[in-house]
Amino acid sequence: MYHIMRKASVRDLRYRFREIESWLSKGEEIEIHKRKKVIARLSPVGPKPDAYPDFAAIRRRIFGKNKTKTTGTQLVSEQRGEY
Repeated sequence: MYHIMRKASVRDLRYRFREIESWLSKGEEIEIHKRKKVIARLSPVGPKPDAYPDFAAIRRRIFGKNKTKTTGTQLVSEQRGEY
């Protein structure tokens, strides 16, 4: 399936901006031409990436204030054994 990118000139940006803006709001990318040469590409802004989860808060919710007697490094080294 081929995606045909919309084309607009610098003049179109000036005089038909509402139409170009509606293309962008529909998720289309637009090539901007000046004297038959591509000078730019406009693309719609994607959704904001989700923030990273608060791992410390999740750990506190699950384990509370309890602390283990061994560290994570010690547990990993025990699982690996001698190599």
